[in-house]
Amino acid sequence: MTDVKAAELIFICFMLLQGFVASLNCTSPTPESLVDALENNVFPKKLVRPVKSFSSPVNMTIGITVVGIIGVDEKSQILTTFLWQILEWNIEGLSWDEEECGTTRVSVPREQLWVPDINIAEYMDEDKAPKTPYVYLYNTGHVFDVKSLRVVSSCRLVIYTFPFDIQNCSLTFGPYLHFATDIRMIQGLTSEEILKESQDVLQTNGEWELAGISVAPSTLTLHGGSYSEIKYYIILRRRPVLYVVNLLIPSCFLITVDLFSFLLPPQTVDRSSFKMTLILGYTVFLLIMNDLLPVTEETTPLINVFFSISLALMVGSLLETVLITNIQCSSSQYSAVPRWLSVLVLRYLAVVVFLPRKKKSNQITVFLNPSLRVKNSSKTDISAIHLQPVFGDTPPVKPPPEPALDELRKLSRDLLAIRLQVDKHFQGSETSQEWQMIGIVIDRLLFGLYIVFIAVSFITIICLWSKHYAA
Repeated sequence: MTDVKAAELIFICFMLLQGFVASLNCTSPTPESLVDALENNVFPKKLVRPVKSFSSPVNMTIGITVVGIIGVDEKSQILTTFLWQILEWNIEGLSWDEEECGTTRVSVPREQLWVPDINIAEYMDEDKAPKTPYVYLYNTGHVFDVKSLRVVSSCRLVIYTFPFDIQNCSLTFGPYLHFATDIRMIQGLTSEEILKESQDVLQTNGEWELAGISVAPSTLTLHGGSYSEIKYYIILRRRPVLYVVNLLIPSCFLITVDLFSFLLPPQTVDRSSFKMTLILGYTVFLLIMNDLLPVTEETTPLINVFFSISLALMVGSLLETVLITNIQCSSSQYSAVPRWLSVLVLRYLAVVVFLPRKKKSNQITVFLNPSLRVKNSSKTDISAIHLQPVFGDTPPVKPPPEPALDELRKLSRDLLAIRLQVDKHFQGSETSQEWQMIGIVIDRLLFGLYIVFIAVSFITIICLWSKHYAA
């Protein structure tokens, strides 16, 4: 009795040393014979991992192929892709002879074998891809499993450089339950091979293009233990042509029109009304194109900054036009220009904007009334006495009669009043001209600052776009 138990124990140890299952014996090289052998020796053991010992891990080789980039939702921070997942592992101890069983591989239902619980950590929705019910089983015990996945995964999308943005999304493949001591994840194809194969079979040709793929093994350590994982980084580049044509180029055109509107004369209201119409049109343009812009609460895209700067420049140019138009049209109601303002604007800023000050006229005012010589000592006075030598000897004029003298005195008073009004008008005209000159200088100065600010702002934004797009 003791010898029988010893023999059974030796047989069990021998079977354990041979592996998880023994080699299959087929009665004939037919499918029916191989299936019968699998049903008797392999399929009943699908409930446990196919290893010799519970302490031995299953080496799981994984590879993926990106078949399609379905969509990117910036607001929800979700990436939707279509993948082919390739899993390979070995059933220890399983083998059969090719000549005896008639084949080196056979397709068997997935439910009849032990299948690892490989999951994607970034899953946000259930997989709705078509199911593949079969796997390949080789005569060496090697299992080859390929299935399609529609992956809706979370991804931290950075749209700061939209529409010249590049997104880097990760897909982490690992067992959902089994620790690293049970399933060890092993990288299959290299990142270059995955990228080349994905670009060959990529079906979608929409807004995004596959720029690169990188692979890195990782380990997730939790309180209960550590998990072996393989992390794939899918690098996507947005095609910016649509947004450049529909957003950036029209905006640049409107800014250019606003820039050239400074050439309109500010003395009339045409420039201000033109700029108001331009602002209205730009606002309608932004409302129409608002659906093309991404929405997120984390960062503000550079393109939104670009549009905000463009709108602010248009509003600023309108306010500048209102100021200059007021100076040009209402200068006659202003008082004399302050000395410091006249020196600052007409002497220094006029040189900066290449607008030299006009020289004063050397016109001489001639007065024929000697009684006004004292009041107008700064002017050149020529009386009737000085004019006598010019006309030569003339007979003395008889004094006019008394009524005629009164009329001449009235006429003299009227002429004096008219002259005083003319002097006041010319004095106000000089003040008005000085204010108008100040308005012209300020207008040209703000026009130059407008150009400089546009150039600096746009060059900065373009450099930031280029820097991130080339990275």
